[in-house]
Amino acid sequence: MSTKPMARSQRLLTRWSLHGLAQQNLARQALLRHLRVAAGLVVAATVLGACSSATELWDKVTQKDDTFVEQPAEQLYNEGLFLTNEKRDPKAGAKRFEEVDRQHPYSDLARKSLLMSAYAYYQANDYDSCIGAATRYVTLHPGSPDAAYAQYLIAASHYDQITDVTRDQTRTEKAMAALEEVVRKYPTSEYAVSAKAKLEAARDQLAGKEMNIGRYNLQKRNYTGAINRFKTVVTQYQTTRHVEEALARLTEAYMAIGIVSEAQTAAAVLGHNFPDSPWYKDAYNLVKSGGVEPAENTGSYISKAFKKLGLG
Repeated sequence: MSTKPMARSQRLLTRWSLHGLAQQNLARQALLRHLRVAAGLVVAATVLGACSSATELWDKVTQKDDTFVEQPAEQLYNEGLFLTNEKRDPKAGAKRFEEVDRQHPYSDLARKSLLMSAYAYYQANDYDSCIGAATRYVTLHPGSPDAAYAQYLIAASHYDQITDVTRDQTRTEKAMAALEEVVRKYPTSEYAVSAKAKLEAARDQLAGKEMNIGRYNLQKRNYTGAINRFKTVVTQYQTTRHVEEALARLTEAYMAIGIVSEAQTAAAVLGHNFPDSPWYKDAYNLVKSGGVEPAENTGSYISKAFKKLGLG
């Protein structure tokens, strides 16, 4: 038997053995890879599970209890008083008063708390909230002895927001309407006197607005526009401090456009009601410069406006 086939067979067996070993090594390595991946997945799942459990536990610990707990009306009311008067935090006090109304809407303290919340908001300069609470009080409790005060708070909230005469006067008009309500509905209340004083100041503000526009028109020689503004002051705001100047300005404007009789009337009414006014001296000199004297035409709107008030 030839040795060559034997040698060839031996070489084949050797190669097969090496190939088998290689295949075994590859299989072993693949198995190890699978085991490592599986182990990694097990570890990850364990870690994630632990994190999830920890998160759930933390959520349970930190979770807020939103369960509503009702507090006694007296406690809430007294807390509101303490915050408003002692701590000087009226806005926080108003919130406690509102809680009385929310938690105990049919209690006697709910009515008091509604008024106190309006007062607290007024002290905090939160005028819109004050107006809202006070309006609600007047609507719900119109016959209450404190309704006059609630109405006065509404008026005072508007009044405190009045702007200067160069700006919009909507707040002034709202203040006047609310103040007139105090005087009309509660004439004998302690707030009526203060309301009347504020009402005159508000009227003076509106007259000042008319004068401001009238002077501007007069400066621009828009005499008709100026007369209309000064006429408003004379016919609607005769008791304000602006009326003396308004009469003098009417004298000036009417003389400028040649309506001398109205200029004479304006000067005469000014002299009759305010003889010591420096504005009368100006009006008198202006009329005299036109060759005439102050003379009242009783049919003029100027004369009628003052006679209506018993001033003419």
